[in-house]
Amino acid sequence: MTDEPGPVEPLPVEHLSPVATLVDEVLASVGYEMAAATDAIDDAVPGYGGLFDPTTDRDELRRALEGLLASGLTRPPVQEVTGDGFVLYVDGSSRGNPGPAGAGAVVMDADEVPLARLGRPVGSRTGNNTAEYVALQLGLAELLARYEPRTLEVRIDSMTVVRDVWGGDDPTEPGVEAYSDAVATALSNVPDHRYTHLADSDPNPADALATVGADIAAMGPG
Repeated sequence: MTDEPGPVEPLPVEHLSPVATLVDEVLASVGYEMAAATDAIDDAVPGYGGLFDPTTDRDELRRALEGLLASGLTRPPVQEVTGDGFVLYVDGSSRGNPGPAGAGAVVMDADEVPLARLGRPVGSRTGNNTAEYVALQLGLAELLARYEPRTLEVRIDSMTVVRDVWGGDDPTEPGVEAYSDAVATALSNVPDHRYTHLADSDPNPADALATVGADIAAMGPG
């Protein structure tokens, strides 16, 4: 494990509304730990509202988000591990494909004990494969910021991303070069990595996180 998780420089996302962009900045401040971010936002909204509460208007949410960012959020402590093998679940969600999209990733140790549950919005008009690229980049970036993996199994359901990343060809999905380059760089730092393709019926704990990311991406002007 690294002594202190270094800051992860977030890659640009597709178009997001101002309020969704602020939520993404809060997520980045806490290492994209979705539960930590949503709990902090819900606590910051006055009254009984919260991030997804229909009684929370956009101005109220924007003020809460700006206040959180000004307060100096901190990343949750890194969970201890005893080995250097990891499992990474990733998933991208897009409503409408393209549509509001989110990315989710769950980092586990070799015994499949969850270590981090990550998520973020990707864009308001984004496709599934791009969202899955972002999920893979997000999971790898945070894994390497927190730990020193020697072996890694990535569990993923997008065959497009699998072919692009592990097939050795240039990306076939348009507009993902920044993400694919970041993924290639990250994987070059893991001595032994492989993927497992998930069928649609296979459980994927990253799915719910990607769905929340899509909910954030769907937020309108604010």
